[in-house]
Amino acid sequence: MAAPTASDERTAYSLIATDLDGTLLRGDDTVSDRSFAALARVARAGAQHLVVTGRPAPRVRPLLDDLGSRGLAVCGQGAQVYDAGAGRLLWSVTLDRELAETALEKVEAEVGQVYAAVDQDGVDGLTLIEPGYLMPHPTLPAVRVGRRADLWCAPISKVLLRHPDLSDDELAATARGVVGSLATVTMSGPGTVELQPCGITKATGLALAAEHLGLSPADTIAFGDMPNDIPMFDWAARGVAMANAHPELKAMADEVTTSNEDDGIAVVLERLFPQA
Repeated sequence: MAAPTASDERTAYSLIATDLDGTLLRGDDTVSDRSFAALARVARAGAQHLVVTGRPAPRVRPLLDDLGSRGLAVCGQGAQVYDAGAGRLLWSVTLDRELAETALEKVEAEVGQVYAAVDQDGVDGLTLIEPGYLMPHPTLPAVRVGRRADLWCAPISKVLLRHPDLSDDELAATARGVVGSLATVTMSGPGTVELQPCGITKATGLALAAEHLGLSPADTIAFGDMPNDIPMFDWAARGVAMANAHPELKAMADEVTTSNEDDGIAVVLERLFPQA
């Protein structure tokens, strides 16, 4: 991990890419006044803030409204690029439901029963959860279905997995070992191991959104807290991990700031945009 340099202090990044949970959001799903002020400072300087989150577009829309964002957002672990101003998806890719079922079977053959949920595709897609699945974010709306087969009733962007005994790291490692090219496996937060379309990561959606905005990796600083943010850090010029971040992300970050509860994003943005 590189410490901030004098060169970094003078850099005015044009694109500020932030994860939500564990990064911009506090534990109660709110953005602090200090973080709001820091993002306003960024806007006054002419830079753009881009949310890059594992949450699907329907679960992000209320937060974008709170932030006053009318621009783009990368949702669904990079599978969706959402235009808040137009209220539509500019780009989306779905996970083949037959492949998803096969991937689940392979995981359960190794670790026993898991509990699954899906995020449906589209700006009005639902989050469906099968019996036994507990939402890691109880504030997020979800619809409980009667059986697993009901999860596949409409196109999906990803599958969420939980195991009654294994840790997230153990479940993710096993899933990566058996799923192969059926899907990309990510870990995006406590109790959140996910299967998404093969080859799709946060960097996929970030690159597409940046291109739409006429910006590049060199223009971008990214903030995150979990291993699913690693591709985004690899893509951006600078990656900043929160103090509460997973060790894997901290190990490859350019900088570690304070935690999401202690305004870690604002700490860095106030330094980078001192006059705005």
